Amino acid sequence: MSLAALSLAALLVAILASTVTPLNVGVLALAFAWGIGLYGGIGVNDVMAGFPVSLFLTLAGVTLLFTQAQQNGTLTKVAERALLLCRGNAGLVPVMFFALGCVLASVGPGHIATTALIAPMAMTVAARARIPAFLMAIMVGHGATSGSLSPVAPTGIIVTGIMARIGLPGHEWSTYVNNLVAQALVAFAGYLIFGGWRLFRFSYSGSGAAAPTALRFDRNNWITLVVIAALLLGVLLTGVNVGMGAFAGAVVLSALRAADHEDAIKKMPWGVILMVSGVTVLIALLEKTQGLDLFTSMLARWATPGTITGLIAFVTGLVSVYSSTSGVVLPAFLPTIPGLIERLGGGDPVAIASAINVGGHLVDVSPLSTIGALCIAALVPGTEDPRVLFNRLLAWGLSMTIVGAVACYLLF
Repeated sequence: MSLAALSLAALLVAILASTVTPLNVGVLALAFAWGIGLYGGIGVNDVMAGFPVSLFLTLAGVTLLFTQAQQNGTLTKVAERALLLCRGNAGLVPVMFFALGCVLASVGPGHIATTALIAPMAMTVAARARIPAFLMAIMVGHGATSGSLSPVAPTGIIVTGIMARIGLPGHEWSTYVNNLVAQALVAFAGYLIFGGWRLFRFSYSGSGAAAPTALRFDRNNWITLVVIAALLLGVLLTGVNVGMGAFAGAVVLSALRAADHEDAIKKMPWGVILMVSGVTVLIALLEKTQGLDLFTSMLARWATPGTITGLIAFVTGLVSVYSSTSGVVLPAFLPTIPGLIERLGGGDPVAIASAINVGGHLVDVSPLSTIGALCIAALVPGTEDPRVLFNRLLAWGLSMTIVGAVACYLLF
């Protein structure tokens, strides 16, 4: 077996094992990556070079800051106030967070930074209002991703640059709108399928709603809110790295004794962080061994000019389930468009690009991608089983490969 095929098979085995065994898929992925490196003569330092330092720091920094905010009661009070804005109607809460995610992601920070900022708050609200964590994760994830291809968002800028280099400039706004509409349709379909409409029959009233004095912010709450607001403004206005900014915020809370820093570190979701980081190492090895090239060469043999949009949406979606859409899928697949059209003997390059963009982003709520991982990391401890949420989000992400393929085939 070639090294490319072996690495691809290892990734598939790791993903399968994550659904049927209690073993952390990140640990398994690291073991596979090391074994493949030994087999293929790839040094251990080259294998470890695939460790996602930026992703790790983002997850660690944001979860530390919001774990502190959870501990000192700030998120609980914010959650109660958010529920009051929805007039006690639990059905409006997920819709509110979808809209918030869409707006924030569209104006600049992008979907990953937006999810990192609002997921902890949204999952806290879900726990307080007894909204299923899976339903809330769908709305938060797709809401933030709906703004990911904005011309001023990081991923939108990446796509604009790549499309210009392959001779497809001037499609920024159509790319953004196509993705936004697709994400909204999928999110609200999930909202209806999984019982979001039933929530409109219920009113939520916790202890804070019954006792208004319980909603008053104390000194520690105000300090925490100022730190979070400063982080949000820094990300939105000056491009502050959300992970490093969150670490700085955590230090401020600790220095001012506004939160228990040591206890927060112990309660961080280290299992989730290890899970995503380990899989990313294996993904990096997949690129190094030409595993992604193996995917691309298969496309030209299977597709026709009439089926390429549906097929490439399926393949890019499948890769995006466990990989970075902006960091791996788009840079890997968008440049193949001219070659695919040449091999196929025809095709619409803009339609193929749209299929790659939409198909790749529809699956981003997968827990093996950053968006899904952030939602799981934000799960309030003791409310729901994170492994069950992981498996449900993985199933949802995989199902989106089919949905994206059918939609892109019909539309593009």
